[in-house]
Amino acid sequence: MQLKIYNSLTGEKEIFEPILPGNVGMYVCGPTVYSNVHLGNVRTFLSFDFIYRSLMFLGYKVRYVRNITDAGHLTDDGDINNDRFIKQSRLEKLEPMEIVQKYTVDFHDVLKKFNLLPPTIEPTATGHIVEQIELTKTLIEKGFAYESNGSVYFDVLEYNKRGLNYGELSRRNIEELFANTRDLDGQHEKKNPQDFALWKNASPQHIMKWISPWGEGFPGWHLECTAMSTKYLGNQFDIHGGGMDLKFPHHECEIAQGKACNGEEPVRYWMHANMLTMNGQRMSKSTGNYILPMELITGNNSFFEKAFHPSVLRFCFMQAHYRSVLDISNEAMLASEKGFNRLMEAVKSLDNLEASATSSINVEELKTKVVDALLDDFNSPIVIANLFEIVKTIFAIKDKKETISQTDLDTLKQFVHDIVFEVLGLQNVEENNSEKLDQALKVLIDLRNQARKAKNFDLSDQIRDQLLEQGIELKDSRDGTSYQLL
Repeated sequence: MQLKIYNSLTGEKEIFEPILPGNVGMYVCGPTVYSNVHLGNVRTFLSFDFIYRSLMFLGYKVRYVRNITDAGHLTDDGDINNDRFIKQSRLEKLEPMEIVQKYTVDFHDVLKKFNLLPPTIEPTATGHIVEQIELTKTLIEKGFAYESNGSVYFDVLEYNKRGLNYGELSRRNIEELFANTRDLDGQHEKKNPQDFALWKNASPQHIMKWISPWGEGFPGWHLECTAMSTKYLGNQFDIHGGGMDLKFPHHECEIAQGKACNGEEPVRYWMHANMLTMNGQRMSKSTGNYILPMELITGNNSFFEKAFHPSVLRFCFMQAHYRSVLDISNEAMLASEKGFNRLMEAVKSLDNLEASATSSINVEELKTKVVDALLDDFNSPIVIANLFEIVKTIFAIKDKKETISQTDLDTLKQFVHDIVFEVLGLQNVEENNSEKLDQALKVLIDLRNQARKAKNFDLSDQIRDQLLEQGIELKDSRDGTSYQLL
């Protein structure tokens, strides 16, 4: 069993060799909690949830750290008015930490809907101000940072002069960075325009600020992840993940901070999840091609013809590799729902299969194909494709076209359960919604009975036939009407 991971730093699939055999330290950049978590974020976090689950299934003990950015997320270092928390607090007329609490709760609620496991540790930026100040002091002492007007900046040119390579992750060179640097307010504080903020001086009007050796201020965005990842996983750890959009500058800055502070590569394997599009276009509020996760779940939107269970969306996401762009559409969701229902039908059928004296199928071979796909950089679409080979086998056994021994049946049941529910993280929609389904069908059955009493047989037959089209068969008897899912 040899796991291979695509390393964004080298651009190659590499055999995974953790620092401590059998153990994995994994850090994933979490949300900036100033607004509702969007569907693209969900795709990233779901991808790493699948990776987390897969690592545990493969036998690793995982310490999974995913942070909450609740301060200091500046889109550029020149204008402190771009602090997203301050902007949103003014817009909603709330205190910044009320904004943080509101959208942290939303983030957790949405991820719970999609059945994501909580990380082992979920630290916050504001809870690690002391660590960030200490890191900044260390970088100044080592000559990699300088103070200017109460702010502290990382010296990118000094970093490169010492034989290090700022830009190695995103494949950018220093000349390109110079050429692409915008002329922003506040750049006069920097030695070099591409230097990035470790600590920013706060004006008297700035709400979120802390005491530091350089005066009142707040941390730069990139510093928090270095402070929290090294605190909980060590100066070098196994896996660092995040969205593709974080490669530059965020992850580039993390590498520079880690190397400058500790003299070694901070991360062995960099992993990046790709973007999510909708109807072939980038999701964007400005263009209107945008939907929140709960709008998709409830059906309260103009893009999709119906509501979809979170597990159907999760199944849809898993059909694309985490490094591939994923496009969702009404057609894609309907197809995913059909595939998901077929899978759940097979899982349910497993419990009713009859064992034979011998097996005509090779259960170990079916299992190996699924596991091999996991080992190949967590290739979820191939996992699902091979899982559906098992689905075909289950229905062949059900139809008496294949046989399976009791031992093999027990093995297959456990394996399918582990892959479907523990690794893919799917939930049985029928079980979760059985009570609501019972109530809804009771209403329809009562309406049909009233129609029959009123001799409105056209309506009675219409209710029966339309339910049958949806895979629900009504059965009349002396004891009343019952239903069966087909």
